[in-house]
Amino acid sequence: MLKVTKFGGSSMADAGQYEKVRDIVTADPERRVVVVSAAGKRFSKDHKITDLLYLCHAHIQYGVPCDPIYETITSRYIEIREKLGIQMDLESEFAELKSRLDAKQVSKDEMASRGEYFSAKLMAAFLGFDFVDASQWVYFTIDGKVDTEKTYAALKEKAKNCKGIVIPGFYGVMPDGSIRTFSRGGSDITGSLAAAALDADVYENWTDVSGILMADPRIVENSRPIAEITYEELRELAYAGANVLHEDAIYPVREKNIPLNIRNTNAPEDPGTMICKDFDTEIDTNRIITGIAGKKNFSIITVFKRGLTKEVGILRRILLVMEKHNISVEFVPNGMDNVSLAIPTDKLSPHLYAILADIQQDIAPDNITVHDQIAVITAVGHQMVFRPGVSGKIFAALGEAGINIRMITQGPDELNIIFGVDNKDFDNAIRVLYNSFIK
Repeated sequence: MLKVTKFGGSSMADAGQYEKVRDIVTADPERRVVVVSAAGKRFSKDHKITDLLYLCHAHIQYGVPCDPIYETITSRYIEIREKLGIQMDLESEFAELKSRLDAKQVSKDEMASRGEYFSAKLMAAFLGFDFVDASQWVYFTIDGKVDTEKTYAALKEKAKNCKGIVIPGFYGVMPDGSIRTFSRGGSDITGSLAAAALDADVYENWTDVSGILMADPRIVENSRPIAEITYEELRELAYAGANVLHEDAIYPVREKNIPLNIRNTNAPEDPGTMICKDFDTEIDTNRIITGIAGKKNFSIITVFKRGLTKEVGILRRILLVMEKHNISVEFVPNGMDNVSLAIPTDKLSPHLYAILADIQQDIAPDNITVHDQIAVITAVGHQMVFRPGVSGKIFAALGEAGINIRMITQGPDELNIIFGVDNKDFDNAIRVLYNSFIK
């Protein structure tokens, strides 16, 4: 059995965190592949190393010395080395990088990637594992996409005959040999690619929380972690606004049906959240809703026209107006004589009057209304389909709390129920739902 483990910035912040990572890895001989991020914040007012690396590069591009910032970066890693008693010459590499940086020979992406690079080198030495640079196996195509066939084959070859390997996350290499980074959170993608390449049995993503929470803890105090969630449910929660893994970090393991386990470096005894394609377990009748998420600041355009649903092509024509103005519509609830379009207000506002004019001209509606300051909340749960009356319970709970529902829609797979409320009711609506369904 093989477990690929990824440790985020908070897990790599200082020597004490390195020791926690070592204890986690050595506690299970199946954890033979380790992917690491750059050093994160040690305390609230601290700086992430990646942010400082970007800042150094910006200073040099504008002809401003970055020596104090660079010294902050180097001292962080040297302090980790010294406290852990690692024998490694970091000074020479830092000096060589600084020389190239001053000469403007280091790209922005390469500079940003050095946080993960130095984290991985130190962690490999600390664990006694082999260091495998991401530039030796994560290959991008000319258009910036990952060449998965070449990437997977390269890592399989690199991992042969290794008792354990440590890999820096966040970056790979372009066809011309230059370093390219993923978007922020890219170490999650590297970990997922490594798990898929090596056909891991489990991909463990270690962070500073004990799994994905059922609701935003800033709104619901002591929100419970989700024990099990399907990839489909996770996508729905992410789309609804939950702070979970990026889709790009999920796709490689989901494609190979590799379970993904979100764990807490600071509480390794917690089981965290297990994410799978599906679960061979009996239906938990007490868990109707898996999670609740939402976003504020939507506008809802409602087009009224008698017999609207009987008019062939009218919805297509309305959506073509939105496409003309490069506006993506997130939700489209409709009735017999009306259709509503839910759109983020900041995307709609610059084009609102032109859109209304086009709809008026192309559709000739009886009326058009626009409501702003709308929040869209999604209740997600693959078991909702097995329980009748879920929608009724949701709406009754909101009604008893005096919360007015402005929009209702449900996906055809019955995986979610989506409704709109006024922005001012957003937090209370989530708390009401949580307290009504989470026991």
